[in-house]
Amino acid sequence: MRPDTIDWTPPAREAGQELPPVQVRRILALFKPYRGRLATVGLLVAASAVVSVVTPFLLRAVLDTAIPQGRTGLLTLLVLGMIGAAVVNSVFNVLQTLISTTVGQRVMHDLRTTVYGHLQRMSLAFFTRTRTGEVQSRIANDIGGMQSTVTSTATSLVSNLTSVVATVVAMVALDWRLTVVSLLLLPLFVWISRRVGRERKKITGERQKQLAVLSSAVQESLSVSGILLGRTMGRSDSLSHEFTRQSDSLAELEVRASMAGRWRMNVIQIVMAAMPAVIYWAAGLTAHGGAPIVSIGTLVAFVSLQQALFRPAVSLLSTGVEVQTSMALFQRIFEYLDLPVEIAEPAEPVRLPAVRGEVRFERVDFGYDAQAPTGTLAGIELTVPAGSSLALVGETGSGKTSLSYLVPRLYDVTGGRVTLDGVDVRDLAFDTLSGAIGVVSQETYLFHASVAENLRFAKPDATDEELVAAARAAQIHEHIASLPDGYDTLVGERGYRFSGGEKQRLAIARTVLRNPPVLILDEATSALDNQTERAVQQAIDELAAGRTTITIAHRLSTIRRADQIAVLDHGRVVELGTHEDLLALDGRYAALLRRAEPPAEQGRRDHREPAREQPRATGLVSAQAALGTSL
Repeated sequence: MRPDTIDWTPPAREAGQELPPVQVRRILALFKPYRGRLATVGLLVAASAVVSVVTPFLLRAVLDTAIPQGRTGLLTLLVLGMIGAAVVNSVFNVLQTLISTTVGQRVMHDLRTTVYGHLQRMSLAFFTRTRTGEVQSRIANDIGGMQSTVTSTATSLVSNLTSVVATVVAMVALDWRLTVVSLLLLPLFVWISRRVGRERKKITGERQKQLAVLSSAVQESLSVSGILLGRTMGRSDSLSHEFTRQSDSLAELEVRASMAGRWRMNVIQIVMAAMPAVIYWAAGLTAHGGAPIVSIGTLVAFVSLQQALFRPAVSLLSTGVEVQTSMALFQRIFEYLDLPVEIAEPAEPVRLPAVRGEVRFERVDFGYDAQAPTGTLAGIELTVPAGSSLALVGETGSGKTSLSYLVPRLYDVTGGRVTLDGVDVRDLAFDTLSGAIGVVSQETYLFHASVAENLRFAKPDATDEELVAAARAAQIHEHIASLPDGYDTLVGERGYRFSGGEKQRLAIARTVLRNPPVLILDEATSALDNQTERAVQQAIDELAAGRTTITIAHRLSTIRRADQIAVLDHGRVVELGTHEDLLALDGRYAALLRRAEPPAEQGRRDHREPAREQPRATGLVSAQAALGTSL
């Protein structure tokens, strides 16, 4: 990482601290690609609102004209008009629901893929600092929680607002005095809904964080590794108790979220439900000489409009609450989208038509924490000619794996540069870099899929014959062929249906299939027994022929044949040369060899074997002869 690297984990907030306000235009921008469809929805909503307010006027004509005057023809036309309005309104509603739901789901799809794509571009540092369950929760729970808001809220907002405006205009046209009475409490209702929205927004943020904690607990404790660890450590009951506690906290938050402002919103509904009685009462009080100020038809039509106003008005207030609540979800998603991409492809990436495989480390400095006083690597100068091999050795924590991470650009250097065929890897196109470098790491990862699907992850268009050839090269074909389902066998979660050595050989076969010019082998044979290790090492040797190979290994058998060996200590190269050169130097490398086998075992071996003439560096040859095992 570069010195300006930030902590990938979203910053912690104190209890009760508000999230920064979300820019509404940023949310609206999500709908921009679908503005044509949304315009169609708007027209349908407007037409539906107009058709809806026509019915009360037809009703007034029925009560004040058609029935009193006995005009059956007019009555029939008015009734047919009311029925036709209901049919047309229903058609409009179905169409607008179809279009708005389609738009909402497309926006959800865009948001999910944008977040996933952004996370795919994050550096390895982000994932080492963030719990997997937290990432999964943001994609599944947070985006899923926005579904109703994105899918229906926008249309509901426009529809209800249009209906309210059209209904109020119609009410004023019938009688402005009764309209004033009906709308007197509207400002109070708006104030109540805003208070409820802020309260639910706060609780929703807490609920989503608790969901993330619960998702992380499930992902970690119910994985194969988690189950093995929990049972072998006797912690299954404590894990169950902890999950129960976290689930109980989530249940309490769900109840709080459901009940937040419930009584206040119910008061609004009660008042609105009572408004027709208030209108009848107001009309009765304003009567002159026993006659009401409006006709019975007008009064019934007005109450009908008021009832029609009740549903969209309450829905509009509830929508406002939902919008405020969903802000917490949008803010959590935008937190991830706003994380800077440290490992970014350059604006004009370099693509190499043919990769020879020369790798250079030019005064490379690197540190995981930019604030730390010392880095993990400092002043690394190494050249690996095309087709040659480099072995990296050293104590645990000396920086071997960190150095190998810089070649495929899993991390970026903080100083100096790493080049491939003379081109800084930071200037290369991602497809060139990934196609040129193959990595077999100490920790093998397999998908919960078939053997063939796991192998084809390296080369999707590989033929069955190519799969078999790669498996043979990795000394795993015979085992796969002996399985009932052969290459269609499911490997299980993280490959747990296979042994460690078998998983390692599958990973090697996957790399063989990719056929990269540069190989990085990070303890690639660490999980294999001696016999299997020799077979796989032979396959690796054949694969490595003519390729650039960087090997991190503790076994002498995989180190001594390297063209050059670099000994790392505290992030620096302290020795560099061939196996024989470093033995003759009798320095750090020779000391590592001598410590690779206990002195008692060396003594027993010396006692069993006849004495040999030793070089001046006492014990070096015996250590060399003894170590086909670990270094």
